[in-house]
Formats: sequence, structure tokens, C-alpha cells
Amino acid sequence: MTSLLKLEAISLRFGGIIALNKVSLAVAENSITAIIGPNGAGKTTLFNCITGFYRAQEGRILLQKEQKQTDLVALLGGSIKFSEGPLKGLRKFIYGLFGGTHLVARSGVARTFQNIRLFAEMTVVENLLIAQHRQLNRNLLAGFLNLPGYRKSEARALAKAYEWLDIIGLGALANSPAGALSYGNQRRLEIARAMCINPRLICLDEPAAGLNPRETDELSVLIKRLRDEFHVTVLVIEHDMSLVMSISDHIVVLNYGEVIAKGSPKEVQADPRVLAAYLGTDEE
Repeated sequence: MTSLLKLEAISLRFGGIIALNKVSLAVAENSITAIIGPNGAGKTTLFNCITGFYRAQEGRILLQKEQKQTDLVALLGGSIKFSEGPLKGLRKFIYGLFGGTHLVARSGVARTFQNIRLFAEMTVVENLLIAQHRQLNRNLLAGFLNLPGYRKSEARALAKAYEWLDIIGLGALANSPAGALSYGNQRRLEIARAMCINPRLICLDEPAAGLNPRETDELSVLIKRLRDEFHVTVLVIEHDMSLVMSISDHIVVLNYGEVIAKGSPKEVQADPRVLAAYLGTDEE
């Protein structure tokens, strides 16, 4: 099976703390891959490296894009070389200082967060429209004159927003403030917002956190639909093991910033290193 994403010996340190130590893994296209591990294992740090919030200090993150691979680490900038033009060098320097998450998103990688980051005062549908700003006609004159191209662009964005609201079952709440939704509905809305950028890879950071059993079951169905119906590759961090085992094609286990196991759900469940990481071991 073709790998959509490959991590090669990714390392990241914060001062003297090694957050990630030569992490290597592959995410197959059209699959659901789960990253699990105890608290503090480095899971969210790894997500932050993949999605551009951190820039890995060592290694490569390769995203398969059409017939070529894009190194997301290099995309975020790095040391300026004398062979580069002044504008390219300045751009790399700025991205290195302030991050370039928008560049990773443009490459086809979307994400959600542990702590929900919706625009609470905006309506539900506005949250989905703002995710589509790159697809909208942003010409000031076209908007001022309300030209046909501007209206068509706006209509397409609205159609996509309402399509995703129907998929997640929130069509009737389109004009409600996002902050007034229940916790479970806010989680689903955040996934829909990420899907509005047409990603090839969606990274879900603990999407089941705080959900009740019914909401978790609905989330399981939605994640499988992303893979099966919309052909999006899913990378998920999750502590709910029943959810992980029911949806995952492949599982990677992190502990203290290192990969200690990977394989199918059955293989991971039976791995003694995984049991030791979660349950501890008898000193005898």
C-alpha cells in the first residue's frame, strides 16, 4: 500500500528535554492510523511537527503529493543558504521564526486540537466559511461591485458548508453561535471545518475526549466515513482504546518520545512493551 506520509528519524528537544527521539513511521494512503501512548509520550508534539506548529530539529517529514514528495520540515524554512535569492531567504527566515502552518495546510494537511478552537462568537456556518477563504474570490473590487464571479464563489462555499453540516447532523443549527453548541457537536464541527479545506490527510488530536458513549459511537462512524466515502487518510491521537481498536488499520505506540511498537490492533494489544508502558511491570 502506498504511504501518504513518512516520518524519518524525527527529533525535537526543548532545552535538555528530549520530546521526540528519532521517531520513524509511515501512514498508508486511505487508512486510519492511530498514535497512542501514556500521557507525556510526545503524541501531540509529534502532531505539532507534522502540522507545522513546531519544526523538527532532525529528520524528514515526507508528504506524497501527486508524483513527488514534499518535505514538510524543509517547507517551514531553515538555515539561509548563500545560493538563495534575498526574498526566498527572508521568507525562510520569517517562517522559521513564526511558523508556516498555512503552508502545511496548503499541502493538504488539516488538523483538530485537544482543546476545541472554534470561533465561538461566529455562527456554525461562518466557522465553515472561514476555513474556505482560499477558495473564495477575495478581489475587493469584485466584492464591492458584487460581480457574478464573486457571487458564484460565495455560493460554492456556502454549498460546501451546508453539505458538511448535513453530514455531521448540524444543518438545523447553521445560524447558531458555535460556542452555544454542546461539547460533542463542537467536536464534530471542528472536524467538518478541517474537511472544508479539502485535505488529503486529517490529524485528529483526541477527538473523543469528553464525549459520552453515544457521541463516541457517532464519532467512530464519522471517522470511518472520512476514509471510506471521502477517501481522506486519517491520523488520530486517542486515549479511548475501545475506539482506537475499532477504527484503526494501523497503530503506532509512543513512550518517552520513542516508538516502542507498531502494527495491527491485535499485534499492538499483545505486545509486552505496550502492556508495560500502560500498566507497568512487576519488578520481580
